[in-house]
Amino acid sequence: MFIFVGLALVFAAIAGGFLMGGGRFEILGHAAPHEMVTIIGAGIGAVVIGNSGAVLKRIVQSFGRVVRGERWDKQDYNDLLCLMYMLVKTIRAKGVVAIESHIEHPEDSRLFNNYPRIAEDHHIIEFICDYLRMMTMNFEDAYQMADAMENDLDKIHAEDHAAHHALQSLSEGLPAIGIVAAVLGIITTMGSIDQPVAILGGLIGSALVGTFLGVLLAYCIIAPIASRLNQIIEGEGRFISLVRTVLVSHLQGQAPQVAIEIGRRAAPTLYAPSFNELEDAVNALPADLMA
Repeated sequence: MFIFVGLALVFAAIAGGFLMGGGRFEILGHAAPHEMVTIIGAGIGAVVIGNSGAVLKRIVQSFGRVVRGERWDKQDYNDLLCLMYMLVKTIRAKGVVAIESHIEHPEDSRLFNNYPRIAEDHHIIEFICDYLRMMTMNFEDAYQMADAMENDLDKIHAEDHAAHHALQSLSEGLPAIGIVAAVLGIITTMGSIDQPVAILGGLIGSALVGTFLGVLLAYCIIAPIASRLNQIIEGEGRFISLVRTVLVSHLQGQAPQVAIEIGRRAAPTLYAPSFNELEDAVNALPADLMA
């Protein structure tokens, strides 16, 4: 929601400064529509040329992600650590066979459904279940597991960042597209060189609106959106990487309490539960949750 507050501040500051300097909105109002058609149309066309259909879909979805903001909060980090605790505790006590029903049918698992926000995210559920399933096939070398999970996370990270890179490239190109629109305006002006100075001044002013809009869209709208998207992607990446941290710690022989403590320390400071908060949450877990 902060995105709308930021946009309001941007437009209020620009409009206020323009009016204080003696500007007249009718000039902008006359030139802005056709300049926007040129700039936005060319910008979208460049994005379409430079990206695959899958990336274009991610770009469209990314605007919704920016509006919604961070997906995971402190409670979600606490829940994920509790979920991983129950899984590694059960494996340590009863072996990986004891969790097969949960990982084969996570949608029916009482354990996963105890954390509905996590259960709704099929990406993280698949990530957890896939690697636990590999452990049932005796893939239990901690170093090999760490490498495999790191490669998987790198792939997810790269795919998720494709939209961010596309938006960042667009923001870098918009000032130049604004200059293209301005040059087109100057060409139109030169075709009316025999007109009075007042008319020529209006035409030149209209042409310069293209440069203004290109810079405005680049540095006050698209670049900040790309930056915010990057923060959200990084945050979601840190959330899923907690699964790797806990599972690798478990395979290295750490007790369940130690494995989730290592995971807790890897969580972002803003969202990491305290030691006592996590301990209380673990102690409050139902004894029959793995049934």
